[in-house]
Amino acid sequence: MPAPLLAADVPWLLYRSFFALPRSIRGADGQPVGALLGTVNAILSLIDGLGEAEAPRAVAACTGAEQADYRVRLYPPYHAHRDPMPAELAHQWRQAPALLASLGWENAASETLEADDVMFSLARAEAAAAGRALLVTGDRDLYGAVAAQVAVVELGKGGSYGLIGPEQVRERYGVEPALVPDFIALRGDPSDGLPGAPGIGAKTAAELLREHGSLEALLTAAEQRPESMRARVARSLSENAGLLRTFKQIATLQTIELQRPADRATDFAAGSAAAAALGMRQLSNRLGALAPRE
Repeated sequence: MPAPLLAADVPWLLYRSFFALPRSIRGADGQPVGALLGTVNAILSLIDGLGEAEAPRAVAACTGAEQADYRVRLYPPYHAHRDPMPAELAHQWRQAPALLASLGWENAASETLEADDVMFSLARAEAAAAGRALLVTGDRDLYGAVAAQVAVVELGKGGSYGLIGPEQVRERYGVEPALVPDFIALRGDPSDGLPGAPGIGAKTAAELLREHGSLEALLTAAEQRPESMRARVARSLSENAGLLRTFKQIATLQTIELQRPADRATDFAAGSAAAAALGMRQLSNRLGALAPRE
């Protein structure tokens, strides 16, 4: 099998690390660097855990807008419940691209769409080129990108990880990966501020989609054959049909024209130097120990 492209959800990793690590971890400028440290260490630990047999051919550090404008226009409450980015994290956010690039990891970004869309696009490009992709993220929207050649990496404690392939998506959601946007529209997604259809939970959403095949077919059945389902369900669907179609539009990941990353090994020596310049001594030492000896 071809070596996979490792595509990392940098915003998610930065937020995850910012809240997990103490603010006392500071760099040369006296500002916190825990989010940077945790992000790089998470990717390094995953590469180490994958081993030589699954060593990535390249690493893509994916970033994007905090929320795509078109999604907010479709549904103004989208992401509206989220707190503004803390200033200490924003400082590290600005430093991340240069640090990640120093390691030979390609910065794949979009100014208008989200990191999810960037990762989805890279996964599509890999599959089209008969390659493979591993997507490092905690965002389950990307279950919709899963295919025979694409898996989501679920990070665990102590460097452990699990792979979410088509079978795991079916086990967790009860639907095929292609129906994940339909499922999210029905069930809702609190992390994105999408409420879903009133009174329809995950189990019912999966059952309805398996029976009808898609959200659109389900909404048509609710309108034309309401007697084919429970009255409460048919009423919820028909009264919220427009919103549910909007939610699916929002949950559907977009394809961006991106250059497929070339094969590139991690540059541990350059990364060590960049970390040292930021005052991240422990990270610099870790990377230096991984650099090949001349």
